[in-house]
Amino acid sequence: MISIDLGSNTFRCIEYDCTTKTFKKDFEKIVKTADGMHESGRIDKKALKRILSAIHDANLLYDFKKHTVKAVTTAAMRMAENSAQAIRQIKEEGGLEFEIIDADQEAAFTLKAVDHRLKRLALEGESYVLVDIGGGSTEVIFVYGEVVQSQSFPLGIVGVAQQCGSADEIHALLKQLSVPVGSFIETCYRRYGKPQSFVYTAGTPTTIAAFLQGMTYKTYDASKINGYRLGRAGCRYALEKLMAMPEGKRAEYVGVGRETLIIAGIVIVQMFYGLLGFDEAVVIDDGVREGVAIDYCEKLEGAASSKHY
Repeated sequence: MISIDLGSNTFRCIEYDCTTKTFKKDFEKIVKTADGMHESGRIDKKALKRILSAIHDANLLYDFKKHTVKAVTTAAMRMAENSAQAIRQIKEEGGLEFEIIDADQEAAFTLKAVDHRLKRLALEGESYVLVDIGGGSTEVIFVYGEVVQSQSFPLGIVGVAQQCGSADEIHALLKQLSVPVGSFIETCYRRYGKPQSFVYTAGTPTTIAAFLQGMTYKTYDASKINGYRLGRAGCRYALEKLMAMPEGKRAEYVGVGRETLIIAGIVIVQMFYGLLGFDEAVVIDDGVREGVAIDYCEKLEGAASSKHY
């Protein structure tokens, strides 16, 4: 089956074999779904054109008609005034039907994927906090054994980057946006204690981890990202080096379309070390698309098992 996640910045697909439980071909393209949304509140025509172009390119790789396809979309479509119209146009012109999932579903799919990867890496512990920084929102998920506490915040790299013209402006905006995040963290710490570890997923932390290992956007290797330990010093180094680069050179490392967004993203990544009280985080590449695939196959397996009884 093919799982697709249309995020606020990136269109991501992955092939998953339900029988062998293995991931195969993956596809990613920056589409900037949320571009300009902080001003208009709408998905604009250019964004839709980029999404349709990405679907076309991905179809050349997979041939969607030969597979079961589960396609979901997140924060940008949740917030857009014209989301129903955009979804309809994507179906009519691109042939894919997207389900707009809410913040709780998004967090659940991300957690399923990350937990699956942590277990495969033998890195799972009794408790951890997972932060998923997206283009339009950020999900903070606390795992204390069987207890899960999660909350979504309207804090994403696209919105922050497009509202700010400098690093100082980014810091000032984040000071305001971080207040409810800090309150949620404080409540979880007071009730359950500080978790054993901190885990990061999503484009910015994975891009930083790749940059620090000498990878470019084209040579990105998820196997070298999963389990990477990203510290505050590494983030500072990446921010300094990337800010000093011309945008064209920066794009080689972070991808075309992320040249200006990555600065805001790194500042947000740095912010969470302070909010959570950690100096290091484990980086995981897996996210919503992997969680959707795993969840689909688990339900398929469960349905098949129930028929035998």
